[in-house]
Amino acid sequence: MTEWNIQARAHACAACSRPFVDQEGYHTLLFDEKADFRRLDVCQACWLKQYSEGARERKGFVSYWQGVYTAPPPPVETIHKQTAESLLRQLIELNDPQYIPAGYILAVMLERKRLLKVKEQILREGQRVFIYEQPATGDVFTIADPNLKLDQLEQVQRDVAALLEHGLPPAPPVCPAAAGTDAAVVFPAPAAESAASSTPAPAEPADPVRMSG
Repeated sequence: MTEWNIQARAHACAACSRPFVDQEGYHTLLFDEKADFRRLDVCQACWLKQYSEGARERKGFVSYWQGVYTAPPPPVETIHKQTAESLLRQLIELNDPQYIPAGYILAVMLERKRLLKVKEQILREGQRVFIYEQPATGDVFTIADPNLKLDQLEQVQRDVAALLEHGLPPAPPVCPAAAGTDAAVVFPAPAAESAASSTPAPAEPADPVRMSG
């Protein structure tokens, strides 16, 4: 089991749907629903009314914490600069197993820089899972521990450094067949024609694109 997940902080109470206001306190509950984690952000009134009593006894309860809602700033021009956090978000969105160790190392780096905070550490299906929060945005990251060995760590750190410097490699082009286009259908020649030809046709050179795959 490998967990790749980001859950953004809600802009409204999950119970009453009232929008949060800037600097309002809120309560967060996290539940494990087998297929995924479910996050609930609720206002103070709904917390006292519905969740303060017995929340930890509810099925699938994992963690609880309090936060202060910060209204999102007005949109500004995007700065195209690769950071550890932006790279981690890209890797989670990509969801490619080959980048799982790099994503874990990035999360640890961000934790050491106090850009991510560990809210909970749980064991799920025999694998350790860290639940991080980005304090500025309230986003929650669930990152599984790939259980790296010491002899693997140096290579993963080099991979992370290369990704931070150069970014993710471009996606390979999609061939027409994979894109769903109609492929040509070649029917075999009739037996009479095959027998009439005594000299085989010269072999065509191999397709270099197919050979490279």
